Parts: sequence; structure tokens; C-alpha cells
Amino acid sequence: MNTNMDKYYSARKNVFERIQDASTATKLLMSLMMACFTGIMAQIIIPLPWTPVPITAQTFAVLCSGLFLGKKYGCLSQILYIVLGVAFIPWFGGMTGGLDIFLGSTFGFFIGFVIASYFIGAITEKYAKARNFTSMAIVIGVANFALIYIPGLAGLALWSSLTGTTLGVVDLLMMGLVPFIAGDIVKILGAASVSKVFLPKD
Repeated sequence: MNTNMDKYYSARKNVFERIQDASTATKLLMSLMMACFTGIMAQIIIPLPWTPVPITAQTFAVLCSGLFLGKKYGCLSQILYIVLGVAFIPWFGGMTGGLDIFLGSTFGFFIGFVIASYFIGAITEKYAKARNFTSMAIVIGVANFALIYIPGLAGLALWSSLTGTTLGVVDLLMMGLVPFIAGDIVKILGAASVSKVFLPKD
């Protein structure tokens, strides 16, 4: 049993170190692959009738991008997701794309994706002990509910104002935060589980 566990720990560490030590070209390719994964997860969507912000699974990909690729290339993966989505790939939520979608009601959430990925990647790279389930769940929770939702809600409020509707705090929270809490908790715990299983702790 111990031998099997030792092999598992050794393999986990070797894979992580290979990713960290990969060439720039390989890391760029991995960033592109993570951008693609984000685009795929964005198609798992549940529209809500009272808000222009849908429930999607893409946040899980965002959270994992920092875990696997670190702050620089995790962040880059989300920038690629945005830039390619604006330019020509319709992989935003509901197979949409273009500058008008990027600058729409979810603009702030896109910005939050980049920030959150960088933050998670920075912690993952610097603090190996933080890669356990509990610590990483806290880190990812902060990234999700602070670094994604603060710019997300600010962007939603600005978009609503520019389109002729001024939202109160309660309305803003009901449109941009409250309906997503349960699903986000599941995604946070899922990403923390990924960290526990796949990332070395030393």
C-alpha cells in the first residue's frame, strides 16, 4: 500500500515539475488548451430569466487554470480566451463572441477571470503547503467571491446604468451574485479537490 502511495506521490510531483519546467512554447500551448477548455465549459449554461448573467461552468476552468499553469500562464490562458472570443471564436456563453458581448453585462466577470487565475496561480506556485484541500478551498473561495464578483458586479452595474437602468444593491446582488452561490461552492470544492489529488504538497 505504501509503495503504491509513494508511486502516486512521485508521479504527481514529476508531472507538476514537468509542467513548471516546460519550454515557453509548451506553456503557450497549454495556455491555449486551457483557453479552449474554458470555452467548452462556457457552453454548459443555464440562463436565468431575471438577469443577463447566466449560470455557466466556465468558472471551474478559470479556477483550475491558475492551479495547473501558475500565475503567468494561467492568467495568459484567460486573456487568450477573451481575445480569441472577441476576435473570431464564438466560445463565450451560449456560443457567442465579439466585442459587443465582451463589453456587455458580463464584462466585469471576464476581467475577474484574469485576476482570479493570476491570484490562484501565485499562491499555488509560492506556497506548496497551501495545495491541500482546506487551504486551497479558502484561496479559491477568495478568488471566486472577491476577485471575480467584485469586478463582475461593478461591470454589471455600469452596463445597467449605460443601458438606462440604475440598479439598487439588492437588485444587483440578485442579478449578479445570489443565484450563483450554490453552484460556485460546488465549483470551488471541485477545484480544491483537483488541487488535493493532482498537485504535490512539497
